[in-house]
Amino acid sequence: MTSEETIALFDRYVIGNYRRYPVCLVRGEGSHVWDAEGKRYLDFFPGWGCDLIGHCPPRVVKAVQEQAAQLIHVPNTWYMEAQGRLAQALVEKSGIADAQCFFCNSGTEANEAVIKIARLNGKPKGRYKIITMLNSFHGRTLGALSATGQPKYHKGLEPLLAGFQYAPFGDLDAAAKLIDNETCAIMLEPIQGEGGINLPPAGYLEGLRSLADQHGLMLIFDEVQTGMGRTGTWYAFQNFNVVPDAITLAKALAGGVACGGLIARKPYAEKLVPGTHAATFGGNPIACQAALATMETIEEDGLLERAFAIGDRFRDRFEKLRARTPLIQDIRIRGTMIGVELSIDGAPIVDGCLKKQLLINVTHGNVIRLLPSLTLTDEELQAGCDILDEVLLAQGK
Repeated sequence: MTSEETIALFDRYVIGNYRRYPVCLVRGEGSHVWDAEGKRYLDFFPGWGCDLIGHCPPRVVKAVQEQAAQLIHVPNTWYMEAQGRLAQALVEKSGIADAQCFFCNSGTEANEAVIKIARLNGKPKGRYKIITMLNSFHGRTLGALSATGQPKYHKGLEPLLAGFQYAPFGDLDAAAKLIDNETCAIMLEPIQGEGGINLPPAGYLEGLRSLADQHGLMLIFDEVQTGMGRTGTWYAFQNFNVVPDAITLAKALAGGVACGGLIARKPYAEKLVPGTHAATFGGNPIACQAALATMETIEEDGLLERAFAIGDRFRDRFEKLRARTPLIQDIRIRGTMIGVELSIDGAPIVDGCLKKQLLINVTHGNVIRLLPSLTLTDEELQAGCDILDEVLLAQGK
């Protein structure tokens, strides 16, 4: 089918709850995708952050093909070797010795699970409130949406789940003032993604850990976007001198295959007894084998180190560009989480890059957000940055 024919099919039969660009993608390899007419695009935002090791990574493709020919799905009333091996690998990479895993299909599901754990843990003492941060993003289901500190996503869906209070990201005193005898947890992204690639100020995460310890609260890190090597370490918290009680994961976990997960210290994990939570497709053998292949790729190909190198190269390019245009207000980078705050709306920049066959994203209205794969080559990085330079400089005239 042509792109035009596919778009017409969507217009007739698919609910229009997404804003889509008029491009029908049919194939991907590494950091490139092709449309139905054979046009090739360089992708600096592959899979909305899910394709951390590129489109169709060979080890993941092979793992999925082999598993699909052997066993596609079994329910969680049975044991599966791949799920046990994946849980072991994730816990060992976290360095949290007493942790255990729960598997689901997405980030929002993982966050729903950890919200349940926090409340189950706090219930004997009458605690149910959770402190989250302004400009956060935790998902679209009603519990995760209630945790999200952005009123624009709440509009029309009120009343939301009670018990969430929002503090400004980076403001330790504001978080402390929200704690009372009904608070059970503090939950946040260690680096805010959708909120604009916001990095935590020095001592902030460590301060939240101290507050949690002082008041007997869970400290939960939403690592749906930051996890699996995105920031140069397996988990973003490992960039800081702090260890959370629970971590939620998804996006890049299985190299583009739908998979979500939760890692929690055993005293909290054991709150999910039979009947308290479930996910029919969670931890299915295909997703688990894909995740194991993803972790193997990251480890065997030295991609954690590559994340730092890519981040440094992007920082160098954008710092040089900032000297040439007043449009760039700030540059925020950790590994391959890259945010460039502009003085103008970013949508025209996205459109301009699309016309030149470069795929990027804008978040929070004026922040160019890039989540390139860890397999991005230096040549691809240079080619994409050349396009960004051209588009931004033209927009600034």
